[in-house]
Amino acid sequence: MAFDVAGFLRQLDAIFAAQEGPQRADRFLGESLAAARKAHDRGAELTVLNELIGFYRVTSRHDDAVDVVNDALALVDELGAAQSEAGITTLINAATALRAAGERERAQQLYERAMNDAERLFSPLDRRLAALHNNLALLRSDLGDHTRARAELTEALAILRGGTTDATRDTEIASTLANLALARFASPLEGAERDTEDDIARAELAEALEIFERVGAADPHAASALAALGEAEARAGRDAEAASAYARALAIIEACFGPESDAYRVTAANLAAVMGDRQGTDRPGDRPLSGSAWSRGERRPASAQTPSVGGSAPESTARTEQSASKPGASASAMDGLQLSRVYWEEVGQALLTQFPEQAPRIAVGLVGHGSECYGFDDALSRDHDFGPELCLWLTAEDFAAIGAELQAAYDALPSEFRGFTRPADAQRTPRSRGANRRRGVFEIGAFFESITGYRGAPAQDALHEWLMLPEATLAAATNGAIFRDQLGLFSATRQGFKLMPEDVRLALASRRLGMIAQAGQYNVPRMLERRDGAAAWLAIAEMTNAAASLVYLVNGPARIGYLPYYKWQMAALRRVSGRMAARLPGVVVILEEILTLASTACFGTGHAAATGDARTRVVVLIEELARQIVADFRARRWTTSEETFLEWQRPYVESAITADWLRSL
Repeated sequence: MAFDVAGFLRQLDAIFAAQEGPQRADRFLGESLAAARKAHDRGAELTVLNELIGFYRVTSRHDDAVDVVNDALALVDELGAAQSEAGITTLINAATALRAAGERERAQQLYERAMNDAERLFSPLDRRLAALHNNLALLRSDLGDHTRARAELTEALAILRGGTTDATRDTEIASTLANLALARFASPLEGAERDTEDDIARAELAEALEIFERVGAADPHAASALAALGEAEARAGRDAEAASAYARALAIIEACFGPESDAYRVTAANLAAVMGDRQGTDRPGDRPLSGSAWSRGERRPASAQTPSVGGSAPESTARTEQSASKPGASASAMDGLQLSRVYWEEVGQALLTQFPEQAPRIAVGLVGHGSECYGFDDALSRDHDFGPELCLWLTAEDFAAIGAELQAAYDALPSEFRGFTRPADAQRTPRSRGANRRRGVFEIGAFFESITGYRGAPAQDALHEWLMLPEATLAAATNGAIFRDQLGLFSATRQGFKLMPEDVRLALASRRLGMIAQAGQYNVPRMLERRDGAAAWLAIAEMTNAAASLVYLVNGPARIGYLPYYKWQMAALRRVSGRMAARLPGVVVILEEILTLASTACFGTGHAAATGDARTRVVVLIEELARQIVADFRARRWTTSEETFLEWQRPYVESAITADWLRSL
C-alpha cells in the first residue's frame, strides 16, 4: 500500500494543533517512518525524516536529530534531489538542527548551500527564502553578529510582507517580527541608540503578538513571541508582567515540546530570574539572549508539496471564534454569541432569499445591550431575555422599503433552536421589549442612536461630545460580533465609536490617575486610620473603577473596546489581562486582592491583629498598583518621572494633549 503523505501531514498538524504532547508526536513519527520504509516510498521517507529533524530539534534530542540529519542528507543524494525544492528544504532543516546541536560550522555550510540553490530556484517572494533568511539570522546571532542577523531578518520580513495575502493574520510575519525584536534587544548599544532600538523592538513585538492573538494562541510559535515579551518587560523593570509572559510561554512549550526541551529550560530560567527565585541570577535584560530555538522564535521552513519528495513542517491549526459554531457543538457549551452565530448560519440565512435585491446590503450580528453581547453570559444569564436571536441592520433606504416586512420574516423564524427558545415580546423584561427592543431589524443610524444618542460617532474634533459619552455606553455600541456585512456600513459606523480622539483618551487617563491618587493613595489610608470604614469602602470602590477604566484606556479602545458597566468590570479586566500584548496585566490581580481584603480592612473581624494586617496590606497593594502604572507609563514614554504618587504623573501624561482646555479638568 502506498504511503499517504498528505494524510500523514494532516494528522501531524492535528497533533501539534491540539498540543497533545511530544510523546504522541514521537510515537506517530516513528510509526510513520516505519510505514514509509515498509512501502518502499523513498520520497515519503524523506518527508517523515524532515519532520523528525524538526521534532527532535525542538524537543532537544540533539543526538537523535544529528543522526536523522545524516540519514536525510544521504537520502537526498540517493534520490538525486540535491538541488530540488525538497533538497533545499532538507538542507534548511538539517542546518537548523545542527545549529541547535552546537555544530555551527557545519550548519553555516549547509545554510550557504541552501541559499545558493534557493536564490537560483525560487521566486524572489517565495516564503521558503524568508524561512532561510530567518534561520540564518539565528545562526548569525549565535555567533554574536547581531548586525548581520538583523539584516537577514529584515530581508525575511520584506519577502513575507511582499507576498502575503493578509499581513494581519500571517504567523510567519509574526514569528519574524519576534525574532527581529530579540535581535534588536541583543544589539550591544548604549544611550539614546539603545532606547531607540528598544522602542523599535517593542513596536515589532506588539505587532507580532497582535497577529498571534488574532489567529489564536494555539500556534506553538506564539511561545517565542511571549518569551520576547517577557524579555521586553524585564528590560523595563516590570517583573510581574515579565513573569506572566514567561509563564504563558512556558505553558505552550511544555504542552508542545515537553519539560525536557532546551526551550523549556531556558524559559523556566528566565521566569525564575524575574521572580527572584535564584540569588545572584542575571535578569533577562542584563545577559546575552539564550540560543534556545523556541526562546528565539525560530520558524520551521515550509517545503515543496511534490508527490514524490517533500518535507513540510507541521503548522498549527489555530482555534478561532468560528470553531464553536460547528454543527456538532453542544448547546450547553454555547454562550449567547455562539448560539446566535449558529442560529444565523443554520436558520437565519434563509431570510436573504426573500429579499434578493437588498440581501447584499443587509448586515447581521449581535451587538448592544445584554451580557451575551460581551461574551460574559453563562447558565445564570438564561433566566431572562435569552435565546437564539439576531440583529439585522439596514440602510435608511432599505429600512424604509423592507424594514417591516423583514421584521415579520424574522419573527416567523423558528423560535426553538438547540434546546433554547426565543422569548416572545410579552415574556421579555421591560428594558428589552417594545420601543426598547434589542434584537430584530434596525436602521443602522437609529440602532446606534438608541444606545449612544448619536447616529454615528462624534467628529474627531468634537472633543466635548466624546467626553459626554460614558465608557459603558461606548462599550455597548462596540461589543458583540458581526456575522455578515458585505456593504461594510454597519462595521464602519461601529468602528467609528472605537476611534476615541487621542486628546480625549489622554485626558480621561489623566483623570483616572487623579482618582486613583485621591481616593486610593490619599483617602483610603486616612479613612482607615480614622476608623471610618464606610468612607474607606467607598474610596476603594472609586479607586477600583478608576483603575479598571485606566487599563482599558491605556490598552486603547480601537484595540480592545471600552470598559463595560460595573457588573462586568472585573470579568472584562480578567479577559483583557489574558491577552498576549496586554498593558497593565497585573492590575486585575491587585484589585481583586484589595476587594477581598476590603471587608476586613474597613469593618474589622473582631480580631484586631487580622484587621490591622488587612489594613496594612490594602495600603501596600495600592502602592504596588501605582508602581506598576508608573513602570508601564515610563516604558511607553508617557512619563519620564519615577514619582509613584499618581497625581504628580498627570502633567506628564497631559503634555501630549494638543487642546489646552482639556488639561487637568
